[in-house]
Amino acid sequence: MKLTNIITLLLFFSISVVFSQTEIKGTVTDGEGMPLAGANIVEKGTVNGTTTDFDGNYSIKVKENAILIFSYIGFATVEESVSGKSTLNVSLAEGMQLNEIQLVGSRSPRRTATDTPVPVDVLDVAEIASNTGKVEINDILQFAAPSFNASKQSGSDGADHIVPASLRGLGPDQTLVLVNGKRRHQSSLVNIFGTRGRGNSGTDLNAIPASAIKRIEVLRDGASAQYGSDAIAGVINIVLKNNTDGFTGGVTYGAYSTAIGEGWAEESGETLYNVEGENRLDGKSKKFDGATTRIDANYGLPIGENGGFINFTTEFLSRDKTLRPGFAWRKGYGSAAIEGFNFMINSSIPLDDNTELYAFGGRNFRDTNANAFSRDSFDDGDNRSVPSLYPNGFTPQITSLITDVSVSTGIRHTTANGWNVDFNNTYGKNNFHYYIKNTNNASLKDASPTDFDAGGHYLSMNTTGLDFSKYFEDVASGINIAYGFEYRTENFGIFSGEEASYALYDDNGIAITNPATQTVAQDSNGDDLPGGSQGFPGYSPDNTVDRSRTNYGIYLDTELNVTEDFMLGGAARYENYSDFGKTINFKLASRYKIGDDFAFRGSISTGFRAPSLAQLYYNLIFTNIVAGVSVPSLLSANNSTVTKAFGIGQLNEEKAFNASLGFTYNTGGFSATIDAYSISVDDRIILTDNFTDQTVLGPLGVDAAQFFANGVDTRTTGLDIVLGYETRINDDAKVNIALIGNLNKLDIKKINNGNLNEFTFFGPFSQAYLKAAAPDYKFGLNLGYTSEKFDANVSFTQFSEVKLQDFQWVDTPATTQAEADALFPIATDIYKAALVTDLSLGYNFSENLKLTIGANNLFNKYPTPQFDAWTDQGGLADSVQMGSDGMYLFSRINFKF
Repeated sequence: MKLTNIITLLLFFSISVVFSQTEIKGTVTDGEGMPLAGANIVEKGTVNGTTTDFDGNYSIKVKENAILIFSYIGFATVEESVSGKSTLNVSLAEGMQLNEIQLVGSRSPRRTATDTPVPVDVLDVAEIASNTGKVEINDILQFAAPSFNASKQSGSDGADHIVPASLRGLGPDQTLVLVNGKRRHQSSLVNIFGTRGRGNSGTDLNAIPASAIKRIEVLRDGASAQYGSDAIAGVINIVLKNNTDGFTGGVTYGAYSTAIGEGWAEESGETLYNVEGENRLDGKSKKFDGATTRIDANYGLPIGENGGFINFTTEFLSRDKTLRPGFAWRKGYGSAAIEGFNFMINSSIPLDDNTELYAFGGRNFRDTNANAFSRDSFDDGDNRSVPSLYPNGFTPQITSLITDVSVSTGIRHTTANGWNVDFNNTYGKNNFHYYIKNTNNASLKDASPTDFDAGGHYLSMNTTGLDFSKYFEDVASGINIAYGFEYRTENFGIFSGEEASYALYDDNGIAITNPATQTVAQDSNGDDLPGGSQGFPGYSPDNTVDRSRTNYGIYLDTELNVTEDFMLGGAARYENYSDFGKTINFKLASRYKIGDDFAFRGSISTGFRAPSLAQLYYNLIFTNIVAGVSVPSLLSANNSTVTKAFGIGQLNEEKAFNASLGFTYNTGGFSATIDAYSISVDDRIILTDNFTDQTVLGPLGVDAAQFFANGVDTRTTGLDIVLGYETRINDDAKVNIALIGNLNKLDIKKINNGNLNEFTFFGPFSQAYLKAAAPDYKFGLNLGYTSEKFDANVSFTQFSEVKLQDFQWVDTPATTQAEADALFPIATDIYKAALVTDLSLGYNFSENLKLTIGANNLFNKYPTPQFDAWTDQGGLADSVQMGSDGMYLFSRINFKF
């Protein structure tokens, strides 16, 4: 661990001690008189605080005239004076304060998670992160949200470093991410090879440290009419911590078992590797790998006397690579290594009783390292290896420096007539810089470097918004009206690497610029040597991009309680983009209660997603020399002449129609929500397959080309199930049982290939990747036991079968249905359904110190494959829901001061 990181963490160990004269005792309950365990009690204006025990009881020493602040997730915060009292019992009502972040999907302050007309999951990430070995947001949501899916990649360039994630089986860019209710910028990475979300960009959730998060709200419903582009599948709102009770922190350490799990018998007839150059299929060479260390610290303190606060979070994450069985040409198959450091701030400064300034943001830095596909030695017939540098071949290392920064500032004010006004500006930028190591440029021969600056890409976004809302109690049974304006600017760029990372050289070591007068360097067999850095070619000056756009939006959002039982909601939004034009979307939602416990709910809405700047302008150029002529193979930008020559038009917005219907039931300690949904997306943007038709490409001097296009229409249907039960078994202990599940089906209704060959435009290989991001089902059963000293949690997650098409479709592409029918039986890879078990055990040594140990994937289950040796990622398993790293053993220490 670096000295600077240690010093940063030590700075948080300063604490404030307040000596008090009065002891106050009491109980905190909900509206039904049920005790609330873990409720926060803080002496206003100090860091002196405590929490309730398992019976809702608390005891705290405070100043004689102190004011106590009582808060709990999902409940309105209450302030009470202790003057002249020794006992103070408090009942908290469900809902948030008017000046707190509201539940996503409803701008009304009078809504709770089970009261909304659309499904919303409220996840206590702080508790999950402190009680499990999961160190990143994607891992937490994968096992806590029913229709969320994230799959770690291997050998997929940038996707090894930023994991693509999706909701309800749609694309990574079809879920909007908010932080404290404000739009979060996306990653600059566009997934282009054998990855989930192929052709999409997404938000990098792992750039936000889990230890900075108070809760995550997952809206599982279309919300473009409320929040704008990207909200086709739903919205994830990350609410940052705002506690002021001093210092909390933790240290997590874990590692993966290398023992090969059940079902991984080698059936291909080929030698398998999981360490470069050596057969390690028996797993005995190294018992554990992927060692992971996370050190996190959070410090909150009050500002002023009126509830202001500032909360700091810092987090250090170090994770080694994993190596799992791969074929001879993929000796480095496994998850990437990460060295990362996060810092985030969340703050609010009240100016008076009706006005507050707020600001939040942070910086995430990651230094990552992933293995590319292996290169054989020259003696084995691979002239991509320079013999003097790598006599036995090599496995290139794709490393990256990823910097993610964000800052959001604003002012909230409540007017004299009760309107809440929020003026905000949010800026964010993602910068992704590639460095390729342990590699060579073969055309430079012995003079080749072994590491290269390959350039990279960036995306910045600035959003300015002005929002108004007011709740009118005297209209029917209450109505909330919200409206607002938003203006956003975006900028996307690609910057080039050093010349040797992309250039092809002649025998004199001079980069080829005129193939008519220069001859490509050749090997000893007289064959042309390839150029560029092996593993990942650098971006050349011809690839560079610097493009921007603007858009503005206007929305109206209202919820009317016709009666206490019947609610109607509606929203409409107009947006205008500088690059493709305007769009109007609407939403209608309703909820009807039958008694106090049961309610029906449903919604219909239209939605849209604007094409990302990366999809519009991203491009790659690979140069070959054929018969002395330069013929590039490229991923063509949407505005290029090549794209236009194929008749592929300008990218337009994706258009969606969402419908959902469900019910909620809540009585005693039991709650249930079941929601069915249907999501149709027309003109969905995809990355096409390779075009090699020389009747079109020949005159353009291009050997092969790919394009982004509004290529398919899809329909996704499914069912989300969330069941929960909580009960006490004695005065000291309680039991929690939760069942979450998702059934999902994605159908490709139409391929918009026009006059182009369907198999070349978007063939079975690419269709399989689109469908694999929408697994048939996922179910999770979570069992928890909690007492004053001890807690135990066990979860069983059932993942569905995953079916993929391997790269035999690319090696011998089908162009007719007959050729496709012949290829399907040999190119289909199936990963059987699997059950994964997680276990954690925790013990409280005191109120300030807790130890947790456990195992994720306790029984070391691996994807069980049925395939030949042609997997797209070159390992014994492709990227599937459960991952292919095996059992993860961990321990964690939580402490507070």
